[in-house]
Amino acid sequence: MKARVDQDTCIGCGVCPSVCPEVFEMKDDGKSHVIADPVPDGYEDSAKEAAESCPVDAIEVE
Repeated sequence: MKARVDQDTCIGCGVCPSVCPEVFEMKDDGKSHVIADPVPDGYEDSAKEAAESCPVDAIEVE
């Protein structure tokens, strides 16, 4: 499973790393970035929850 953050859409709200810090983190540019590719075993549901929680739908997990 892979996660992707659309950098043009991301508003840097910080929800995704708070839901799934194993996959997402905020970088110095103020936007979320994927830090685990592929999504580690056992964190698929958390990664999907982070994507569903994104207020601007900037995250894809598939």
